[in-house]
Amino acid sequence: MRPRFTKAQVTAAILCAVLGFGAVTQVHQNSQSAYANAREDDLVWLLDELNGRVDQLRQENSQLEAQKSQLTNSADQAAAADQAAEQRAKTQGILAGTDPATGPGIELTIYDPAGKVTAAQLYHALEELRNAGAEAITLGAQRITASSWVAAGRTATATRPASVDVDGTSVSAPYVFDAIGDPDTLSVALNIPGGVLKQVTAAGATYNLTNQASLTITAVRPLATPHYASPAPTH
Repeated sequence: MRPRFTKAQVTAAILCAVLGFGAVTQVHQNSQSAYANAREDDLVWLLDELNGRVDQLRQENSQLEAQKSQLTNSADQAAAADQAAEQRAKTQGILAGTDPATGPGIELTIYDPAGKVTAAQLYHALEELRNAGAEAITLGAQRITASSWVAAGRTATATRPASVDVDGTSVSAPYVFDAIGDPDTLSVALNIPGGVLKQVTAAGATYNLTNQASLTITAVRPLATPHYASPAPTH
């Protein structure tokens, strides 16, 4: 029962074998580099194209790195500017009297039961403290600003002490000054010959002056809104 092959079948098998061998050979040749048979001029042109593309990519990479560095620096500068602006705002708030303040300074209490201390003498005390570098001052419960003024108030009676008007608010004796600054400098300024402390004692009042290692001023002034002025353009 062996299979019998006809002459046509054998011929077809041989043809199939030849075609398969040809196909394998063609695939093998196609798998080789497409540039194996390319001309030298074509290869040189291709190499130049590749080098040009590499240079272009390197240039784009350098530009992107520069943009990244610029954005990083800009972010750092913006953060530094914001921090500086915040610090300036805090400093201006203390100097303008709109923010609380803490630090070393002095406390001066002037006792005036007879009502002999004048508004001018108290204003003189404020000026001495300012000139000595006080950065935050209160008189009674009133925060003192650059535009603060002191005027005569009521006179002393048997039932109530004397008072003065500080920016329109009545402040009664004893008059208490709190001032933040260098304690030694402020004390020396108040004790100069012929200064404010000599004047109040000559008027019959007494005082107590102490240096404070840490003093906190909580009294603040509301931030005034300008009616006419507006920020000038920066450009």
